[in-house]
Amino acid sequence: MTTEAQKGASSEDVTQVSVNMVIRQDPFNITLDASALLAVSVLLVIGMHFVDRVVLEFMIVFVPVMLLIHNDYLNFLKLGPGGTPPTFTGYARLTWYRLFTLRDPFSPPPRDPAALPSAGILSQRPLPYRPGPRPSVAGLAPQRQLNQPGSQQAYNQLRSSIESLSARLPQKFVTATSCLEKHGFALFSRHPLNVCGNGEVCHIHTSDRSMHMNLHPDDIKEVLEKGWGQRHPMAWKGWVRAPVPTTFTMIYAPRDESDLRIVRKIIEAAIWYTTAEQVDIQIGSES
Repeated sequence: MTTEAQKGASSEDVTQVSVNMVIRQDPFNITLDASALLAVSVLLVIGMHFVDRVVLEFMIVFVPVMLLIHNDYLNFLKLGPGGTPPTFTGYARLTWYRLFTLRDPFSPPPRDPAALPSAGILSQRPLPYRPGPRPSVAGLAPQRQLNQPGSQQAYNQLRSSIESLSARLPQKFVTATSCLEKHGFALFSRHPLNVCGNGEVCHIHTSDRSMHMNLHPDDIKEVLEKGWGQRHPMAWKGWVRAPVPTTFTMIYAPRDESDLRIVRKIIEAAIWYTTAEQVDIQIGSES
């Protein structure tokens, strides 16, 4: 690697680390000191005597609601760039989708007997349980991990391995920017059986290094039970059309090489679901 390339890589690492530091969700709270409490009390007493009752009641409810919305909007922006524009219009659209989000992201979707491939592949060699508690996750689009971010080394290895796969099988795969996330590195199938986002197999979020991908319901069940991910909150099936398929799943960021090898198997399962073809992804020394 040249000196300029090394500087660019170092610069990118610093940027990604700084992004990790701001992925947070602040709780809504209002703090009133003695002066503020006295002012509010005086205004309420004056309002009861000089303001119409309906108007006063409206204001008492309206102000906290506006503060709550403002806090929620700021939390949306703190999740960083994603598939939804970071505007109030984008936030309002997501607020509508919240009415239909999955109530239990840890239950797999039902199988479709007529769909292909007919079964998943992770049961051939079941996954181990993920060590430690699940990370905290927030957001719809974007959906992000709030803690336990993946390591830079694991991210670099995973990206390099996916690029190597694409170079090894250019007639089947290509890498590009995610068309679902609109940010981040993604793997695409040139001839998908199950089409999602122009054949997108998976994409990696550069901020927290978690991933989204489509998996067979059998494999989603294995991932959920072993603690490696959770379903996307908008992967519902109902009278309102969901923006993503019911098989859309978040996979937590690999923290080390051990996690990375499991995530590799899960991406291979995503390739299987997208193409109905088993392909090996080689990591590090396996290449």
